[in-house]
Amino acid sequence: MSLAHALLTSLLEQPSSGYDLARRFDKSIGHFWQATHQQIYRELGRMEKAGWILSEPDPDAGRTRKRTYCVLPSGRQELERWAAEPAPLPELRDEFMVRLRADATLGPLGLLPELRRRRELHCEKLRAYRAIEARDFAPETAPTRKRRIHHLILKAGIQYEENWIAWYDEAVQVLGES
Repeated sequence: MSLAHALLTSLLEQPSSGYDLARRFDKSIGHFWQATHQQIYRELGRMEKAGWILSEPDPDAGRTRKRTYCVLPSGRQELERWAAEPAPLPELRDEFMVRLRADATLGPLGLLPELRRRRELHCEKLRAYRAIEARDFAPETAPTRKRRIHHLILKAGIQYEENWIAWYDEAVQVLGES
């Protein structure tokens, strides 16, 4: 996935300034696709050169250089083209797994504290996701398709964290036995 496609999606949801887009990105798409504000601004420039978006001075900007970005028809077409492509499965690339292999090969390397620390980080993320779920997805009689999809995405994050927590529980048990 490219950052451009994430930004096109976000701008189609709501045209905004680069600053507002970066803040919204951090609170939504940023949970599963990381980008710095600098990367976002650079990509907005590339997207504008490609003719996918248009920026105009923000009428409320005063003397600042604040600009509002919106998606052009060619940007919408690009997003539709990209969304129709098959998406590859993400690959697990975690150096801690190599450390565990080293532990298995060399003998106990004292990895239990790191296992517990990493488990707690997943617990923190799960608590954050659960708070978002409680705040944004209270039971509704007839939720919209858009809200159901947004909740589905959040549930993927919740299940991801729950699975890692269960895995760390097992790993702590296995390493604690040695």
